[in-house]
Amino acid sequence: MAEHFDAVDVIRTKRDKGELSEGQIDWVIDAYTRGVVADEQMSALAMAIFLNGMNRREIAQWTQAMINSGETMSFSSLSRPTADKHSTGGVGDKITLPLAPLVASFGVSVPQLSGRGLGHTGGTLDKLESIPGWQANLSNDRMMQMLEDPGCVICAAGSGLAPADKKLYALRDITSTVDCIPLIASSIMSKKIAEGTGALVLDVKVGSGAFMKTLDDARELAQTMVNLGTDAGVKTVALLTDMSTPLGKTVGNALEVRESLDVLAGGGPADVVELTCELAREMLNLAGVHDADVEEALKNGRAMDTWKSMIRAQGGDPDAPLPTAKHTETVYADADGVITELDALAIGVASWRLGAGRARKEDPVQAGAGIEILVDRGQKVTKGTPLFTLHSDDTDRFERALESLNQGWSIAPIDESVPTPRQSVVIEKIN
Repeated sequence: MAEHFDAVDVIRTKRDKGELSEGQIDWVIDAYTRGVVADEQMSALAMAIFLNGMNRREIAQWTQAMINSGETMSFSSLSRPTADKHSTGGVGDKITLPLAPLVASFGVSVPQLSGRGLGHTGGTLDKLESIPGWQANLSNDRMMQMLEDPGCVICAAGSGLAPADKKLYALRDITSTVDCIPLIASSIMSKKIAEGTGALVLDVKVGSGAFMKTLDDARELAQTMVNLGTDAGVKTVALLTDMSTPLGKTVGNALEVRESLDVLAGGGPADVVELTCELAREMLNLAGVHDADVEEALKNGRAMDTWKSMIRAQGGDPDAPLPTAKHTETVYADADGVITELDALAIGVASWRLGAGRARKEDPVQAGAGIEILVDRGQKVTKGTPLFTLHSDDTDRFERALESLNQGWSIAPIDESVPTPRQSVVIEKIN
C-alpha cells in the first residue's frame, strides 16, 4: 500500500531541520502541481528549505520530482550529439546568440530553450524578437527539424517541461525565497534535464549584476548544479564568470543583437568574443568534438551562415534593418580622469527603466531601448568625453534611467590608483 503523506508533516520535518524522504519529496511536488497542497503550505516549505537547506540527495530527488511533474524530451533520434548552455543571467549577456550557431557549425546540435527577461537581466527571446518576423514559439517537430539543419534553435520552452517549476517559481518570487541555492539549482536543472540534452555547460555569473554576488555563493551554486547534472547522466561543467561590469558594450534588445552580429562577423568586444569561444570549446569538448578552432569559425563566416539559416527557419529576416529607438541622450564625463567603475546592476536597471525590460511578466518591451557603453573601466577620459548613449521611445524615461545610471559610474583623478581593465571574464571552471 502507498504511503500516506500530509503537507503539515512535510513542512514540520524541514522546519525542524530534518531530512525529507524520497517519498515525502515525490508526494509534495506532485500534490502541489495538482493543487492538493495549497500555495500557503508550499510557501512555508520553501521558507523552511530557504532557512535550513537540503543535502545532495534531497536536492537530486527534488529535481527529479519536478522533472516527473511533466513531459520530457529526447534527442536520441538526431544524427548529431547535443550540447546546451545555461547562463544564470546578467547585464549585456547576449552570449547565446553567437554561441548557438558557432557550436552548431561544428556538427553539434544546440537546443537553446530560452526565457524572457524579468527585472534588470535581459531575456534571450526578447532580444531575438527585435529581428523582424522572428518567432519564438515552435512545435516540437519543427524544433527537431532545425536541430538537424541548421543544427541549432533558440526558442521558448514548452509549458509541458517541469510544470511544477513554473508554479513554484512564481510562488518563490512573491515569498522572498528566490535566493536559495537548492531551489535555484533544482529549478534550472529540472528544466535542462527534462529537455534531454546530452551535455550541458553552465555559465554561473558572479558580481553586482548577477544573482550571486560573492564567489563562494557562485561556487556553491555551480557545484550543486554540476552534481545534479552528473547524477542525472548529463555531462555537465560550469564556468564562473565575472558580472561586476556588463558584458560587451550594449545593454538592450536590438542593441545586443547588433553587437552579436559584430561577433559573428569576426569582430565585436573582446569580452563577448572570449566568453563565446570559451563556452563553445567546453560544449564541443563534452559533445566529443576536440581541438575545434572556434575563433576561426567566427572569422571565416561559418558561424554567421548558420546564424542566418537559424533566423530564417524561425521566420526572421537576418538582413532586415533592426529597430532603433525614437530618442537618444548622451552622458558626458564631468571631469578629467580615469573610469574606475562601470557597475553592472546600475547600468542594467537604467536599461530596464528605458523600456528594455519588464517589471511584470505581461509587460511589453521596447525593441530599440537600452544603453551603449562608450568607455571601458580603467580608461582615461577628459571632461566632455561621451560615456554612454541612452536609447528609448519615451523621453520621459530618461530621468529615471539616469538616476540609476549615474550611481554606476565614477571618474577618479589619474594620479590615484587606477583599476586594471578586466583581464579575463572567466574566473574558474568547476567539474
